[in-house]
Amino acid sequence: MKNYSEYFETLENNPRDPSHWHALYLDHSIPFNRDAKAAFLYDANSKTRQFLNPVVRILARLAIHVMQVIKIVIPNLINAPKALHWSLYMGMKYFITPQANFLILRHFYLGSEVLRFIKDNVEGAEDIPMNPLKPVSVRAVKDNLFLEHDLNLYNFIINLNKALESRGLKVEKKDRPDFSAISTTPIPFENFRNGWTNFLDLGTAIEIFTPVYQFFLTDNDFWRATNSLQLDEVIGLYAATIMDCPEKLVALNNKHPMIPLPTAGAAFRLLLHGFSTEVLHALLVEAKLQQETSV
Repeated sequence: MKNYSEYFETLENNPRDPSHWHALYLDHSIPFNRDAKAAFLYDANSKTRQFLNPVVRILARLAIHVMQVIKIVIPNLINAPKALHWSLYMGMKYFITPQANFLILRHFYLGSEVLRFIKDNVEGAEDIPMNPLKPVSVRAVKDNLFLEHDLNLYNFIINLNKALESRGLKVEKKDRPDFSAISTTPIPFENFRNGWTNFLDLGTAIEIFTPVYQFFLTDNDFWRATNSLQLDEVIGLYAATIMDCPEKLVALNNKHPMIPLPTAGAAFRLLLHGFSTEVLHALLVEAKLQQETSV
């Protein structure tokens, strides 16, 4: 992967025309992995994000509305998760930028580590089954990766709370959390294809993928998937309770999990979902390094 951090660190600032992305990269008020942050901002600064994304967003959301009307009448018209993930794999491999693929695969990897961290630090959660997703190449998408990610999140919350209720326990602060699930070294991803067709930025690609996701799934599956994007607050509260730092949740933006939002805005919420996972994992990495330093 290109060193996007170096791009921003060597960027000369023009006081009469400062870069929005340069300013955000240099700001450290929000915890974020340096390489992921650089990739995220480099991707957001692309021409497709600036000029193509507004047009794609309108067309994609119109397609979602049309499909929603159709699925009111025929909710189970298509149920083809394998075809969905083959389409996502082809799109990611041949049309998405390397930095966007880097961020997408990081999301699954980090999400699995965050859930494992919570399990390791909640008394009574020892027997909860886990299904860690740690892809290192785009090929892993073909194994229903996106769908499995959604199911993991729901099943974890359900299994965790059933286990706690049966034992009369709850999520509580730990004086010395177990950070063994949290990695602090770079994830060993395989090289991502970087051909002339790999031009779609992350935000534009997600706008395109959302109606594709809707098309290949039943209405119930798509509804469940979009609602899962509202669970960042729940997972964040578990981690913040363990670490006793609720004030750190300021950057977890997909709030109000009990209030379902329109599916047309799912693409934007998915970006926030990825952002929130990066911030929460970065907080855990910081805490782990501080704990190791104190020892």
